[in-house]
Amino acid sequence: MASGWWLVAGGWWLVAGGLVMDWATYDEWLAQVPVCIVEDPLWEFETYRRALFLADLAWQDCEQLQGHSIGKYLVSQLINSAGSPSANIEEGYGRGFGKDYARFLRIALGSVREARGWYYKNRHAFDPAVVEHRLNLATELIKSLTIASNQQRRR
Repeated sequence: MASGWWLVAGGWWLVAGGLVMDWATYDEWLAQVPVCIVEDPLWEFETYRRALFLADLAWQDCEQLQGHSIGKYLVSQLINSAGSPSANIEEGYGRGFGKDYARFLRIALGSVREARGWYYKNRHAFDPAVVEHRLNLATELIKSLTIASNQQRRR
């Protein structure tokens, strides 16, 4: 079976290098996140969890893009933009709350918008249901990061 997302047994399963990944849904993904991350106070921020999930999805989706002639460029753009939101949330959270944290949340917001744009631009390489899922996840993150950054700016 080729690498990528496959509709199997009524659900999307990730195949990477011929092996089915041990998670296929958000709930299954949550269950395999290391304890050291789950026990961090930042884990309570649902938007952070979803941003980490987006980064893992993008990592796996990039396996599929590698086969395209412009795959190296596409992979670089997608993995950088999808990995940046969780990294900026982590860095901003480590600096405390208020305007400085709001700035990092706004940077994360820009990166999620970029990732959503790259998923749309790469839609020809993915199954339409996968693209729809990634676009919806990114849109959900955009909404929640907008709210969170506005709340932090007022602190």
